[in-house]
Amino acid sequence: MTDLTDLTIAQVISGLSKKDFSATELTKAYIKNMQNGRKYNAYVTECVETALKQAKVSDEKYLNNTARQLEGVPLGIKDLFCTKGIKTTACSQILENFVPEYESTVTANLLNAGALFLGKLNMDEFAMGGSNETSFFGPCINPWSKDVDLISGGSSGGSAAAVCAKMCAAATGTDTGGSIRQPAAYCGITGVKPTYGRCSRYGIIAFASSLDQAGPMAKDVTDCAILLKHMAGFDEKDSTSAKIEVPDFVKVLGSDIRGLKVGIPIEYRSDKLNLSIAKAWDLAADMLRKRGAEIVDISLPHTKYALPVYYIIAPAEASSNLARYDGLRYGKRIDGNSLDEMYINSRTAGFGKEVKRRIMVGTYVLSAGYYDAYYVKAQKVRRLIRQDFISAFEKCDIILAPTSPTTAFAIGDKSMQSNPINMYLNDVFTVSVNLAGLPAMSLPTGLCEQGLPIGMQLIGKPFDEETIFKTGLALEQDANFKRK
Repeated sequence: MTDLTDLTIAQVISGLSKKDFSATELTKAYIKNMQNGRKYNAYVTECVETALKQAKVSDEKYLNNTARQLEGVPLGIKDLFCTKGIKTTACSQILENFVPEYESTVTANLLNAGALFLGKLNMDEFAMGGSNETSFFGPCINPWSKDVDLISGGSSGGSAAAVCAKMCAAATGTDTGGSIRQPAAYCGITGVKPTYGRCSRYGIIAFASSLDQAGPMAKDVTDCAILLKHMAGFDEKDSTSAKIEVPDFVKVLGSDIRGLKVGIPIEYRSDKLNLSIAKAWDLAADMLRKRGAEIVDISLPHTKYALPVYYIIAPAEASSNLARYDGLRYGKRIDGNSLDEMYINSRTAGFGKEVKRRIMVGTYVLSAGYYDAYYVKAQKVRRLIRQDFISAFEKCDIILAPTSPTTAFAIGDKSMQSNPINMYLNDVFTVSVNLAGLPAMSLPTGLCEQGLPIGMQLIGKPFDEETIFKTGLALEQDANFKRK
């Protein structure tokens, strides 16, 4: 008998429509995997009873022929999305008992399409981190781990691990500097960071408002296309939401890519790049070439400034966004002898080390005397980084690059813990995409010498996710990566 949790979303919808199995049977299979996979620490809140009630409703809709497009599909939700009546903590102690009274637009869209929620997924605290080690609930463990526990990536590490370990059909994630793509690469799944503005940010706990973007994380390219169609759309409650029609991304899958110009950034070629990843990059380019695509070299000359620019702008916006957590209106409160002391006590106890570090950096670069020297200059260089991509896309239709310079490393890696800059360097191939507001996809194309997944990244023009999806499917078919 087929393991129901092996099925893709496309196969699930087909099976449920044909009544080969019920939504309740499917949900119970995922719940069993959730319970057996608690060692991975992917879920921080399980919603078993709610999910089974939703599954029962879905079964009735299939019987009545009133099923919606995602009817009965069990999803995991990153703990950054506000979910009405379900605890939402951003994996921070300061929000450990916060239960929202409203639903984020993205999760509301998914619920309206018939999806059901299995629970909330682990992540780096307030999405600040690249390994899921800053979570108040402890690190999420990569299901590819063997002799030692490996990171699942961050910040959407719980989402990646849950999809990888078949603890949900797919999951939501958010990407501020690579937080969907990097964990997708480490866990051997597919993740899409849409164009900034494609998905509403309403109801998503903010890290860096000009960079954050929600996206799907799933077993394959097709599932991501299905999910993004329902996650995306204009939302008047979000002033940065783009009033642009959402295409049917599934329709472009299987389209011919002959004549497509694929750019290879020369700046991404480094002597320090892992040899297995460099080989996988060349192999991926060759696969697309054999499909009839043209491989062209491009230049992104301001790439070397992307990391410092990101780690000025993102902490500055975080410093502003996290000012609201003061222990006064909601969240953790530690009393003091004065109002200021209560603020200090609450934030000291509530925030973790990495969040405090970024608040301090952000407050510093926004302070009088340093605002012009750091923040204003960083925004100017950000425009140059965006212009690099605009110029590059005059020569190519899409860009191919590695997602991360390394594969998954061990939890507690001393070189990362002793110097946080080493951790930040893992974002070298991803942050520029967020700074430029572009869409990008990470998909697995092979394994390194240690048997760990390698992710390749496809970067597209603004609001041209369709080219990413059709190119991604071609690469996925030729790579023939075997999911764990």
